[in-house]
Amino acid sequence: MMTIFSKIVAGEINAHVVAETVEYLAFLDVQPLTAGHVLVIPKIEVDYIFDMEEDLFVGLWMFAKIVAKGVKAAYPCKKVGVSVIGLEVPHAHIHLIPMNNVSDMNFSKPKLNPTQEELADAAERIKNALLEA
Repeated sequence: MMTIFSKIVAGEINAHVVAETVEYLAFLDVQPLTAGHVLVIPKIEVDYIFDMEEDLFVGLWMFAKIVAKGVKAAYPCKKVGVSVIGLEVPHAHIHLIPMNNVSDMNFSKPKLNPTQEELADAAERIKNALLEA
């Protein structure tokens, strides 16, 4: 069964993509913890991040590092926090979250509910920051 992320990769569900390679995709979380919250995934469907083949695993983290630089440039913050939980969607993914306080990484707090226009603007900000890097 395809995950929601696999459907995004296949183009069946729209996403606000900020970066893409042949193997990886980075897009905005539609229910972010903070503005600029990005999900980074392998395009191949793997449930548990530690079950990934070594080259794919390392490549995912290298791609996430590049995307994180764009996130930080677009959303100035102390750090871009990283989280791998993997319970909500059975497709390996990394959360990149602009943070100024540890509470910015609290997944139990209410999520933001940005409009499609706000998400589109956020995606453009990050894409432009990546182009300038």
